[in-house]
Amino acid sequence: MTTNIRLAFSPDSDDLFMFWPLLHGKVTAEGLSFTHEREDTETLNARAEKGDVDVIAVSIARYATIARDWLLLPHGMSVGRGYGPVVVAEREQSLAAFRGKRIGVPGLRTTAYLTLRLLLPEFEAVVIPIQPYARVFEALRAHEVDAALLIHEGRLTFEREGFAKVCDVGEAWGKLTGLPLPLGGNAIRRGLGEETIARVSRACAESIAWSLDHRDEVMTALLAEETRADVKLDRAMLDRYLTMYANEDTRRMTDDARRAVGELFRRGRDAGILDGAIDADFAP
Repeated sequence: MTTNIRLAFSPDSDDLFMFWPLLHGKVTAEGLSFTHEREDTETLNARAEKGDVDVIAVSIARYATIARDWLLLPHGMSVGRGYGPVVVAEREQSLAAFRGKRIGVPGLRTTAYLTLRLLLPEFEAVVIPIQPYARVFEALRAHEVDAALLIHEGRLTFEREGFAKVCDVGEAWGKLTGLPLPLGGNAIRRGLGEETIARVSRACAESIAWSLDHRDEVMTALLAEETRADVKLDRAMLDRYLTMYANEDTRRMTDDARRAVGELFRRGRDAGILDGAIDADFAP
């Protein structure tokens, strides 16, 4: 009997890169079938409370509040090593110059927002969904916000949109902690049970490995299937983006990335942004 597993992940290239082989029959499914939905990051973060899917891509900061019902898979991570989301504005300034100012953020549950709050505790957050991608740049041009925090492919396109980098929060986090910044990961529902969780984990790991080992083929497929016209994704941009967020850190979570998850939770708790004692619990 085939067990259907429901996936939910974002429209961003690194997410589809991970799951593309699984959805196209390139890897062993171990008696599993997969259906999928794609929604923006903050919608996924909110949806995790419902538990209506089996594997969901979430911000690591969000995992801190849903750990009771979910495990983190030990693969599929988006990790920034000396880089990450960026704060941008009309002109280059120090991050401190935006204390008390309005900053557009992609969501209050995102790791990007939590990290920025740790770096700049006092600012007014204005949530601007990442879809459509052009919306955040429109808000900057209309002076609805003084600066904006960009994630996913948006962090690669701000210069062509005429904006300047204020702060790379991944770089700043690295200087502060000596650790990479764990941005996103895949969570699996505890209610699936140990045996099914192990099978799904193996299938997802094999899918990620297949994509990494057949990178050019998967890139060609992703470009052919791209539907986000406002991203204006070309092969060079896709290559750069996947180099950053779909790499060996995605294949298997490293020890320093695991420590970074704990450090993020500890600092978030100490700052009063996250509640309670939180430990990341990983699937096999």
